[in-house]
Amino acid sequence: MSISFDRALGIHAEALELRERRAEVLANNLANADTPGYKARDFDFKAMLGAQVDNQMQMSMTSGKHLPPMDIAQSNGLKYRQPDQISLDGNTVDTQKETAEFTKNVLDFQASFRLLNGKFKALTAVLKGE
Repeated sequence: MSISFDRALGIHAEALELRERRAEVLANNLANADTPGYKARDFDFKAMLGAQVDNQMQMSMTSGKHLPPMDIAQSNGLKYRQPDQISLDGNTVDTQKETAEFTKNVLDFQASFRLLNGKFKALTAVLKGE
């Protein structure tokens, strides 16, 4: 019997990829907090993960002439964040909000990583016959 890593790991691998991508977006916002005219960006993690899972479940190539399914994690799902108040120079980055979102994303990344690590430990134990 073969092991299906997709079924064994669930959505945790996709979640880690999206969390990493979101960390980059949020870090970019923070790095540009003093850039005049910079518009803060973000994406809806839950919607992107749902789209990633739906895309994997529904799309299948039935012919070699078909294009491969689009990788949602690599698509541009970025949207401009709606600011509470725009600065005089047009910058929409709220450093407190961005820092809070970044911290929450890091904690969620760690939780997903621990779940994924637990799945690998369980698979290793099964393979070793423990």
